[in-house]
Amino acid sequence: MSTFFRRLARSTPIAFKQSQSQSQSSHFRLPVGAIAAVSGGISYFYYFSEPNLAHLDEIKEETGPKTALIADKWKEFKLQEKAKVSHNTYLYRFSFDPNLKLGLDVASCLVTRAPLGEDDEGKKKYVVRPYTPISDPDSKGYFDLMIKIYPEGKMSQHFDKLKPGDVVEVKGPIEKLRYTPNMKKHIGMIAGGSGVTPMLQVIEAILKNPDDNTKVTLIYANVSPDDILLKKKLDMLAASHPNLKVFYTVDNPSKYWVGGTGYISKDMVLKGLPPPSDATLVLVCGPPGMMEHVSGGKAKDWSQGEVSGVLKELGYTEEMVYKF
Repeated sequence: MSTFFRRLARSTPIAFKQSQSQSQSSHFRLPVGAIAAVSGGISYFYYFSEPNLAHLDEIKEETGPKTALIADKWKEFKLQEKAKVSHNTYLYRFSFDPNLKLGLDVASCLVTRAPLGEDDEGKKKYVVRPYTPISDPDSKGYFDLMIKIYPEGKMSQHFDKLKPGDVVEVKGPIEKLRYTPNMKKHIGMIAGGSGVTPMLQVIEAILKNPDDNTKVTLIYANVSPDDILLKKKLDMLAASHPNLKVFYTVDNPSKYWVGGTGYISKDMVLKGLPPPSDATLVLVCGPPGMMEHVSGGKAKDWSQGEVSGVLKELGYTEEMVYKF
C-alpha cells in the first residue's frame, strides 16, 4: 500500500484505497415450538415495554458518537501513511473508526496541537495550528492533510518527524465559510501555496453536486512550478468540468513554463475572476504577504476586516470577499 500511496500523492493525492472487512453471519435452527414460545415472549415483552425501549433507543442515539471530531475536546488520531508531494510538502493520512465520518462541513478546518516543552511552572506547553483536510468530508475512517514543511515552523517540523503509528491531537471543526449550493453565480478564488486546500474543499463540493451550477475560477500563485501543489488534480478537475477554470502564476518560472509570471496583478484578476457584483464571491487564502497585497489581512480579532489591496482597487467590497 505504501507504494500505491506514494504514487497517488505524486499525481492526485486525494483518494486512497481503504481496506474493508467482511463479516460472516452465523446460522442456527430452533424447533417450531420453541420459535412460537420465543415469539410469544418477545411479543409480550414488547407490548408492555415499548415506551421504555423507545426511550432507551433515544438515549443511545443521543449519546453515541456521530462523528470522529469532538469540538471541545482534544482527541488522538493515528498516522496511517505519509507520502511526499513536492520537495517540501507531504501528505498525511490519519485513521479513525471506519463507521464514522470526520464531521467537517464545507468550508471548515480542524485544529492540531503538539507538545512544546514546559513553561516556568512545569506545565506542558503546546503549539497549535489549524489545517484544512483535502479528503472528501463524506469519507469514513480517514482524513488527509497536506502540509508544507518550513525550517522554522514549529508545527510543520513536528509533522515532519511523524512516522506511521504516531498520533496527533486534533479537535474541531472550526467553521469558516458556510457554503451552500448555488449561493453565488460565480465564485472566484485566489490562493497561494498551501492556501489552496480550502479552495479544493469548496471546488470538490461544487463539482460533485449535479444540482450546483456555480462557476469557479481559481488563480493559484506559487514561487516556482515545482511548488505548485495538487496541479495534476486541479488540471484533471478542470478538464472534466467546464464550470471550473484554473490559472497558475509563479515568481520564478522555469525555461518551459507556459503559465503566468509574477505576483497576482490587477490584470490577472480582471481577466481571470468574475467582476464585482452581488452574484460574485471571491475567496482568498495564502501567506500573509500575498493576503496583504491582494485583499488585506484579517483584523486583529480574526474577523474578516476591511478589504484592501488589489481587490479594493478593482471595486470589490467586504460583502464580495471572504478571507480564510
